[in-house]
Amino acid sequence: MTTTRPAVGFIGLGAMGSAMATRLLDQAFAVTAWNRSERAVLELTQHERATAAETPAAVFAAAPVVHSMLADDEALLTLFSDELLASIPTGRVHVNHATISPAAARELADRHERHAVGYVQAPVLGRSTIAATGGLLVVASGDPESVAAAMPSLEALGQRTWNLGADVTMASVVKIAVNYSLISAMQSIAESVALVEAAGIDSSEFVQILTHTAFSGAAHKGYAPIIAEQRYQPVGFAMSLGLKDLGLAEQAAADRGVSLPIAPVLHELFEAAAADPELRELDWSAVAEVTRRRSGLTPER
Repeated sequence: MTTTRPAVGFIGLGAMGSAMATRLLDQAFAVTAWNRSERAVLELTQHERATAAETPAAVFAAAPVVHSMLADDEALLTLFSDELLASIPTGRVHVNHATISPAAARELADRHERHAVGYVQAPVLGRSTIAATGGLLVVASGDPESVAAAMPSLEALGQRTWNLGADVTMASVVKIAVNYSLISAMQSIAESVALVEAAGIDSSEFVQILTHTAFSGAAHKGYAPIIAEQRYQPVGFAMSLGLKDLGLAEQAAADRGVSLPIAPVLHELFEAAAADPELRELDWSAVAEVTRRRSGLTPER
C-alpha cells in the first residue's frame, strides 16, 4: 500500500497490542503510541509511520481515533479516569479491545459520554501470534457514530468486524462467551488426550483423527496439536488472563441467571495451573497438564 491512511493512536503495547499496532502500520496508518514500558514503544517506533507519545492524553491529541489494549477492568478504569477524559478534545473516539466485564464497559462508556468522547467496546478474537498478519476477528458495540468513525481501522485490523449494536455491553458478553467456549474446548481436548495416552495411543495421531472428522474448526485444529505435543511456548495467551476471563464468564452468567454447570470444574483447574510455578508462565492451554498429571500421565513436579 502506498497511500498513508488517517492517523490513529494506540495505548497498551503488550504482545497483542504491539502486534495490532504493527498491523495498522502495515496497513498504512500513521500510529501514535504510548505504553507504560518505554521498550515496547521504542521497538514500534522503528517503523517510519510510528510516533511515540509521552502521555495517554498526547495520543488523543494526535489522533481522532485511539485504540487501546490493556489487561483488565482495573487497568482500564484506572487509566481512563474522569481526569484524563476531561483533558481529551471532544469528538475523539476511544476503541477498547480488552476483554472486560459488561459492568466495566458500561462504566467506561458513561465516563466517556460525560466528557463528549466516543467509546467503542471492540474485543478481538484470536491469538497475538496472528494479530500482525490481520488474522483477528473483531466484535464491536457502542454509539453508532463512534463505531462508524472507528470502522476503517477496525476493518484493517482483522478478517471481519461484527457490529453488535448500540448497547456497549454486547461486545463484552459475546467475547466472554467465546472465551468460555474455548476454555471448555481445551478441557475436552485435555481429557480426550489423557484417555488415549492412558491406552498407549500416540496423542498426535489421535489429534489428526479428531480434527479430520467431527472437530475441524479453528479451536480444535489450533489447540489440540499444542496440547498433544505440549508446545506451550511462545505464550499466545497468558494463564492469568485465562483465569480472569473464566471469572468474567461466571460473573456474566450469574448476573443474568444463567447456569454454567462445568464452570466450577474449569475454575478449579485454572486455579491449580495458575498456582503451579511451572505452568503459570506458559500459554493458557497448559491447563491441560493439570488433567495429565491427575491422570498419572505426567509426574507431579
